[in-house]
Amino acid sequence: MAGLIPLPGDGSGHLALPPAGRGPGVVVIQEWWGLNDQIEETCEDLAARGFVALAPDLYRGVETAEPDEAAKLMMALDMERAAADIGAAADTLLARPEVEGAKVGVMGFCMGGGLALLIAAERGDVIGAAVPFYGVIPWPVPAPDWSRLGGPVQGHYAEADASADPAAAAALEAAIRAAGGEAEFTVHPGTQHAFANHHRPEVYDPIETARAMDAATAFLRTALA
Repeated sequence: MAGLIPLPGDGSGHLALPPAGRGPGVVVIQEWWGLNDQIEETCEDLAARGFVALAPDLYRGVETAEPDEAAKLMMALDMERAAADIGAAADTLLARPEVEGAKVGVMGFCMGGGLALLIAAERGDVIGAAVPFYGVIPWPVPAPDWSRLGGPVQGHYAEADASADPAAAAALEAAIRAAGGEAEFTVHPGTQHAFANHHRPEVYDPIETARAMDAATAFLRTALA
């Protein structure tokens, strides 16, 4: 079962339920393209793996396939509102009878990977695990207080990536660990940025995507148990 549901305020999100009807909750955060088919299909894949997945629509119905327009949408995004939308999605999941556990996970891609890290530090009360895919913190915001994380972080990064390169990933992993957090980041060999986006055949790597998603879902099941 999948479809659009309202979120507190004026937001909405794509919800996907597992075949068993119950499971751990995961908030899925979009790339800079918007809440498009790729993100909805990622929710459905997570549901097939046993999770209750919910992706908030951070652009309020707007999506694009043009990089210049996507960059403009990302730069215009109100970070406080985005954080509120993601927090509302987490709270909504925890309030649903289908969701098992006291906390939910968060998984984000590119822009959403950075936002997943931010919300994990801001809402450690409800976020029990974070999985950023090729996401760093590119915005001019204060560095997150990693000591406020409510659970471990598992990151997945590309070997060839100008925006979230292996050095940036290693620095981020080290910063989380230095603050007392638990972090394990993997750089996937031979991959480019957005290697897990199956709607972008020029960069999609099915083998490394399967490896990353298998690791991520096993990690989330353990962290949220």
